[in-house]
Amino acid sequence: MISLVSNATPFFGAAYTLVATAELISFGFSVEGFILVVCITAAGAAIGKLVIYGGAKGFRRQLARNKNVQLLSPWLQDRRFLAVVFVTAVIPMLPLDDFIYIGAGAARAKLAPMLSVTIAAKLVKSAFEIGLEYLGILGTANLATHFLGLSRFEFSIFLIIVMMIIGVFLFKYDWERFLGGSLVDGVT
Repeated sequence: MISLVSNATPFFGAAYTLVATAELISFGFSVEGFILVVCITAAGAAIGKLVIYGGAKGFRRQLARNKNVQLLSPWLQDRRFLAVVFVTAVIPMLPLDDFIYIGAGAARAKLAPMLSVTIAAKLVKSAFEIGLEYLGILGTANLATHFLGLSRFEFSIFLIIVMMIIGVFLFKYDWERFLGGSLVDGVT
């Protein structure tokens, strides 16, 4: 549920793999348990993107005025677009795949290819992150909570707020001006 909710809410970056890892540890590690947790988190994340797509499709008139949605629209039919969907869905912390799904929903892009790529990406992401978290390699959260004097819960809330601010900024930023129109010109 945490995976679904955090992925269905644009720019809401809850660390669902940390919760999944904690559950895996509490039930005792097994290969079957690991695979199950990875599949459940990936499925929740992919279903969450369906919610974002549907919401953007419902608000397409309002979103059509956003320069970033306009910038993304012509590129949705390009074959390289699916590679971008994969990469943005795998990148941890930053809600870049939210932008893709908002733009795709607003432009009524074909959902099936995007969703299949997203499922694969979320499987890779969940397996990688949960595996590393289980092994204790990603102890940066513990270090950060200790350094900042926050509990893990307070640190999670802090990260959610930071990710939401970054997400809204990235959505509002004029990327066409930054890219100089090269993205759209290279596709058309």
